[in-house]
Amino acid sequence: MDMTDPATETFVAHRALLFTVAYELLGSAADAEDVVQETWLKWSGVDLSAVRDQHAYLVTIATRQALGRLRALGRRKETYVGPWLPEPLLTTPDVAEDVELADSLSTAMLLVMETLTPTERAVFVLREVFAFDYAEVAEAVGKNPAAVRQIAHRAREHVAARRPRGTSSREQTRGAMAAFQRAIETGDMQALFDVLAPDVVLLADGGGVVQAMPRPLVGAAKMVRFYAAVLRSFGPVMSMEPTESNGWPAFLCYLEGELDGILTMHAENGLITELYYVRNPEKLSRLAEETPLRKR
Repeated sequence: MDMTDPATETFVAHRALLFTVAYELLGSAADAEDVVQETWLKWSGVDLSAVRDQHAYLVTIATRQALGRLRALGRRKETYVGPWLPEPLLTTPDVAEDVELADSLSTAMLLVMETLTPTERAVFVLREVFAFDYAEVAEAVGKNPAAVRQIAHRAREHVAARRPRGTSSREQTRGAMAAFQRAIETGDMQALFDVLAPDVVLLADGGGVVQAMPRPLVGAAKMVRFYAAVLRSFGPVMSMEPTESNGWPAFLCYLEGELDGILTMHAENGLITELYYVRNPEKLSRLAEETPLRKR
């Protein structure tokens, strides 16, 4: 790749944006990286003099590549063992500062977007997260602007009906997570119960590669019994390290000093309502360093 070539310079300048778009559409960093590489291959053969808006053109290429993968990924998920969770990323502080971007990257929101059709998801992401105009979105998804407006309206209603109702500020979320960590480290199961919402849900993703719960665990009492059993078995060799994942506070979890997985949470009104534990080793490769993400 010739870094002095104008096409290369433009691509490199937009690389983080292209990865972010692809990741928002796919929930998979590995697939998003493949989309970025496929975008480069197509972009390197483009006549730049014929491109009016290079920014939009690159995103269009990436979106079309991601849509193809999104449909294939949906078929793979049909045979996935146990709950499927997005591949987690370690993120830089600027991602957390962008409230809209962090919200769209949260595990809870990515799971909501999983319930959209591929075209609805692409329209929603490009319009609501990246603020592309309807004509640009239409070009990216191969529809006319009038159809895209209808798809966007339908997708917004769908997401609004399924996204978490109540929210906690980052400070409240950190407070709930700190209380959770203290309860686990001290073995105080009453304190753990007190920070959990009554209908709290735990999803664990082992992907059939490592052991994980095959179904969601629901309810504070069941959650306390589960963690009491975990502490009896692994307490002396288990530790949690606070970090930032997908723009939100998270814990890197270790057993005997080795990374076992990453735990993220969603809190409402100061109580933890969802916990997401990714244990599948194939999804932990992006946790060695921060991944730059961009909206522009």
